[in-house]
Amino acid sequence: MSVERILWENDATGVAELVHKGDVSPLELADAAIARAEATRTELNAIAEPLYDAARLRAKAVDRTLPLAGVPFAIKDLGIAQKGVPTHGGSRVPAFVPDFNSVLTERYLAAGLNPVVTSTTPEYGLRLMTESAAFGVTRSPWNSGHTTGGSSGGASALVSGGVVPVAHASDGGGSIRVPSACTGLVGLKTSRGRVPLSPLVSESWYGFVVDHAVTRSVRDSALLLDLTHGPDTLAPYAARSPRGPFAAAAARDPGKLKLAVYRQSPLGLPISAETLRALDTAVAIAREGGHDVEDIDLPMLDRNFVAGFAKCVSSAVAGTLRMEAKRHGRPVAADVERATRVLGRYGELMSGGETYAILERLHATSRQLISATAGFDAVFMPIIAHPPLACGAMNPKGVDALIEDLLDKLRLTWLLKNPGFFSQLLDKSLWFTHWPAIQNVTGQPSIALPVYVTEGGLPLGIQAAGRPGDEGTLLSLAAQMEKISGWTKRRAPLRVPQ
Repeated sequence: MSVERILWENDATGVAELVHKGDVSPLELADAAIARAEATRTELNAIAEPLYDAARLRAKAVDRTLPLAGVPFAIKDLGIAQKGVPTHGGSRVPAFVPDFNSVLTERYLAAGLNPVVTSTTPEYGLRLMTESAAFGVTRSPWNSGHTTGGSSGGASALVSGGVVPVAHASDGGGSIRVPSACTGLVGLKTSRGRVPLSPLVSESWYGFVVDHAVTRSVRDSALLLDLTHGPDTLAPYAARSPRGPFAAAAARDPGKLKLAVYRQSPLGLPISAETLRALDTAVAIAREGGHDVEDIDLPMLDRNFVAGFAKCVSSAVAGTLRMEAKRHGRPVAADVERATRVLGRYGELMSGGETYAILERLHATSRQLISATAGFDAVFMPIIAHPPLACGAMNPKGVDALIEDLLDKLRLTWLLKNPGFFSQLLDKSLWFTHWPAIQNVTGQPSIALPVYVTEGGLPLGIQAAGRPGDEGTLLSLAAQMEKISGWTKRRAPLRVPQ
């Protein structure tokens, strides 16, 4: 079996076991990952920065007793610092080149992981499809005409495409879970404060953003979380301590759980029949595992909740553009994409008082939701409302493109203060994915589960959301469902190695 085949076929835990036994060397793995990265580069377009020379040097020096010794890895081109590596954030704004590592980067390296590339993202992680003016369109290894989702779409393309077995990802409104749902991966959105973002930032998007990974297996997600979670001296807060190792949680039987399923759209928008079949598939697997599942309604989740999230993101984008302008000593509006510019200008129209009031309303709704679901060990709900979209499907066209252009060129962003106009824009921005932002606001953990493949042969995952701080139960449930369904055996058909 070729080293490329080993890399393509195994999860990170399996690859590390082969290193520990001496069956494959870290340098062989690095060379195989680099070769596959280059071989699939045109089809996937998932690489922001190649790190090949540094990866080969690390492979030669890595301690082979480390938990994930020599396992090839990808780090997202957004929100995390690698010393000396340009961070573009998916933008044409000149890159930031840090002279330090993030705490999370240090923890990855201490685990033995070997970053071979940085992965593509849409500009500032704002779209749930990984397409940007700076880097172009990232494509799915399942079908190159379809999206990998976003914003961690480069990460999901590299893992599902067999370049690396695990990759760093981040999630501010579904950016771990949507790519996982589109590419057949496990994607755990962790509890707020579980993994530190320091020293780059204390928190991002008012605490909505968390970092973790996209993986091929539940055990990889659990092991990686064990190796990277925990407080940092610069982090302002941390999630409650787990009851034990996450890897142990993933290895144990979950027992009989009380589960719920939420089938409605908080936006009141259409949900495809295949999404609902995917949800039913998850429920059936859970019942086969011996769990009770009941349908619930969550009336506190409505259009006002989602609109509040979107307005807070607009405010955060305005702040980001201000910081970028300060970093470069000039305005950067001309460098960013039209949609980013419009969103930032809308954020500038919001007063501090308005933003604070929206956040307080979101927090109040979060408390209601957490209280209403406290009796359940997890709640199933969709991630994407439709099967993975064709590339470019969310680009504004016709009248929509004209309106966005006028908003930009004539500086008519003030029109978005009209509730009806803003509501239309919300629907056009989020018709593909209505649910993931819920857990970003509440701070709850939620895990994407690759339970279903569409009639067209594309993955379509759903999510299970848990109690705040309780990733352990989610991982235990997910591992059981993984065993029942056998989803770890699925691989994308792109360039299957010998």
